[in-house]
Amino acid sequence: MLLTVTTTHQPATDLGYLLHKHPDRVQEFKQSFGTVTVFYPESTDERCTVALILDVDPVRLARSRGKNAPDFSLAQYVNDRSYAASSLLGVAMADVFSTARSGRCDSRQDLADSAIPLEISVPVLPCRGGPEIAHRLFEPLGWTVEAEPIPLDDAFADWGDSRYVRLHLIGVVRLADALNQLHVLLPVLDESKHYWQGPDEVDKLMRSGEGWLATHPEAKLITRRYLGRSGGLTRVALARLAELGDDVEEAIDPAEDEEALQPVEKRVPLNAQRHDAVHQVLLELGARSVIDMGCGPGHFLDRLIKTASFSRIAGSDVSTRSLQYAARRLHVDRMSERQAERVQLFQGALTYEDERYAGFDAAVLMEVVEHVDPPRLEALERVVFGATKPGAVIVTTPNGEYNVLYEGLVGMRHPDHRFEWTRAEFAHWSDHVASTYSYAVERRGIGDLDDTLGTPTQMAIFTRKEGSDD
Repeated sequence: MLLTVTTTHQPATDLGYLLHKHPDRVQEFKQSFGTVTVFYPESTDERCTVALILDVDPVRLARSRGKNAPDFSLAQYVNDRSYAASSLLGVAMADVFSTARSGRCDSRQDLADSAIPLEISVPVLPCRGGPEIAHRLFEPLGWTVEAEPIPLDDAFADWGDSRYVRLHLIGVVRLADALNQLHVLLPVLDESKHYWQGPDEVDKLMRSGEGWLATHPEAKLITRRYLGRSGGLTRVALARLAELGDDVEEAIDPAEDEEALQPVEKRVPLNAQRHDAVHQVLLELGARSVIDMGCGPGHFLDRLIKTASFSRIAGSDVSTRSLQYAARRLHVDRMSERQAERVQLFQGALTYEDERYAGFDAAVLMEVVEHVDPPRLEALERVVFGATKPGAVIVTTPNGEYNVLYEGLVGMRHPDHRFEWTRAEFAHWSDHVASTYSYAVERRGIGDLDDTLGTPTQMAIFTRKEGSDD
C-alpha cells in the first residue's frame, strides 16, 4: 500500500527536515506486520514528494495477533490488507513519522509550526460510505478533496464501483496536523482495525485529534468508527471531547450506538423516530407516571421530563456509569425540590424483582430485550409483567429481517445484542407474554417501511386487561 506527501513550499526539500527523513536515502523500517520503505521519488527546490510504501506480510500479521483479535479466521490470510490503505498504513505512518507528528523540528521549528502547501495521495483506500464520506471527513479540515471511486472491473462497467476510492487531498495545512488527521481518518474510512483495541485507544485518539477533532462536525462519527463501535470506549471519548467543547450533554448520545452499522442518512435518525413513536404512545395511553427500564444515559428521560403531563418519572439501568451520565444530562443537581421529587434514578437489573419498579402507569423497554441472554428472558418477563404489573408496557427491538438492507452489516446491529428477532419471532414472543400475564398486545413498526422486510424497529404495546389480578 502506498501513501505520498508532496509540497511546493520553497525550498521544497525542507520536507526532509520536517519528516526527519533525508531525501537522498531509501530507508526501511520493520513493523510487526511487514516492512515500511520511505523514499523520495522527486526532490527539487520547487517540488518534493515523499513516498511511504508498506509491504504487508500476511503470515506475520496473522501470527502477531492472538485468538481474541478481530479476524481470527481465514480472513487473516485472504484479505485486501496487502493492497489497500487501512489501519495498517495508519499505524506504520504514525510510527515512522512519529517526530513529525509531534510537530517538533529543531532545525526548522518555524516551518514545522506553519501551514504549508501539501498534496496527499492514497491510490487505493477502502471507503465505507463511498466518496461522500471522504468529503465529509476531510473538507471541514480545509482540504480540497478528490475521491474517485474505483470500478470493480474496468472490463465490466455494469458491475459498478467497488468500495475503494483514489483519494487526493490538496490544502495548506501544518504537516503535523495532516499526519495526525491521516492517522485517525484512514481507519475511520476503512471502518476496520487490524488489532485488538484497549482503553489506551481513547488516549491515542485524543492525542492525534488534538486541535481539530473536538470541533469537527463529524466528531461523533469519527469517534465511533475509530473506536470500532465499542460503546464503552466511545462514550468515554465523547465525554472527553465534550469537555473540550463544553458540550457534554449533547456529545453523550450512546443510544445511537444501536445504529452502529447503519448507513449515514439525511432523514430523521431511527433513534429519534423511536423516541417519537414511544412518546406518542405514552400520550395516547394517557399515562401520568412512566418508568424507563434500561434508560441508559437518559436521552429519552430528558424528553419525558420536558412533557408536563408526566407527573412521575423514573429511570433504571444496570450500569451505574450510564446513570451518572443520565444525572448529568438531566441536571439533577440543579433541579428544584419540586422537580427532584418528580424524577427518580436508580440502579437495578430487570431479571430481579425490585419494589421500586412498581406503581407506574407505563413502563418503557426501548431496545433492551435484545441485550438479555435468551435463558434470562423468562425472568425479565416475570419481573416486568408478573411482579411489577404496570398498566402498559412498551417494548421496542430491532427487526432482524431488515438487516440485509444495511450495506456492510455482518451479523447483528450491535456487538452486545444476544439476538435480533424476525417479525414472526417477535409476534410469537409478545403473544406468549400477553397471554401469560393477562395483557392485550398491539404491534407497530417504526422507521422506513420496506414492502417485503417491514420496518427496522418493531414495537409491541401491552395493556393490562380489565379485571386482571392487581
